[in-house]
Amino acid sequence: MHGEYKIPGGKLVVADIETHGDGADAAVSGAVISGDFFLEPPEALPAMNASLVGLPATASVADMTAALTRAAGPGAQLIGFSPEAVAIAVRRALGHATSWHDHTFDVIHDVPREPHLQMALDDVIAKEVGAGRRGPALRIWEWERNTVVIGSFQSVRNEIDPEGAAAHHITVTRRVSGGGAMFIQPGNTITYSLYVPTSLVEGLSFEQSYAFLDDWVLGALRELGIHATYVPLNDIASPAGKIAGAAQKRYTSGAVLHHVTMAYDIDADAMLQVLRIGREKLSDKGTKSANKRVDPLRSQTGMTREAIIESFLGHFASHYTTVAGAVTDAEVEKAHVLVGQRFSTPEWINVVP
Repeated sequence: MHGEYKIPGGKLVVADIETHGDGADAAVSGAVISGDFFLEPPEALPAMNASLVGLPATASVADMTAALTRAAGPGAQLIGFSPEAVAIAVRRALGHATSWHDHTFDVIHDVPREPHLQMALDDVIAKEVGAGRRGPALRIWEWERNTVVIGSFQSVRNEIDPEGAAAHHITVTRRVSGGGAMFIQPGNTITYSLYVPTSLVEGLSFEQSYAFLDDWVLGALRELGIHATYVPLNDIASPAGKIAGAAQKRYTSGAVLHHVTMAYDIDADAMLQVLRIGREKLSDKGTKSANKRVDPLRSQTGMTREAIIESFLGHFASHYTTVAGAVTDAEVEKAHVLVGQRFSTPEWINVVP
């Protein structure tokens, strides 16, 4: 059985695994780990292979990582990979985790929708993936109006200046994921959501899964000439400034919602009038001005928003199996029900006052 794991910003780890026994009695009988990583001393690799033999085929990433770490020894230098990365590749080989190439992704460039409906659709589509009623998908959003999207744990009064919001005709909505506030002006942002089964991030921590699910868009940005990097926990940045922020929710039904908002262009003055960005947050980012925290894609590429989106989708399709998709009428109907029951209600929007 064959499994692979490409570490974001690191190397490819490949696991070729043999097992004996059936069901709960199945165990690893042979293991060959390979890849384009570096390892000193090289004798550590056979020891790591041997450490996997005899482990139950159901062994967790944590258990495998512990065995591999002991086998490598305290003096080993693993460069470009880690025992945990090996364990993830092994779990994939054993069929407990999946890779990008195990899936066909619906690619959806959606129509403009009002903010509360966007929040509800994210929830509905993720749950449809978790229930197995649709495959994984990438959805590009279009916004119908000026919006601030706050994280599920943020305080409305701490984040939003009501006078500024009124002056700029802002609709405030709350998403199901955590993270910070996103200032949206139609045509000035690029927002996308990934809806994937949890098997794709099996064995990854939240922080690792952010980097893993954002890795493709870093490649897309580099194709546009932007040296983009992932900045833990959930930012995408370039030497010129922050480009995007991500947020994520894992559902017990077996799905992950990962969504990202990028600045294509930005009215920084309007943003500062609407968002109450605290001094503590600015100082943590090493800057005195919120105006300088974000550097939009338009100024870095000179390209239209439409051309950047087309380039992103082309990059995604060149790396993974994709088909043209759409939000279904049934999903929109479910989302409208949720808007009325939850996402547009004062109780939800002000759940943290």
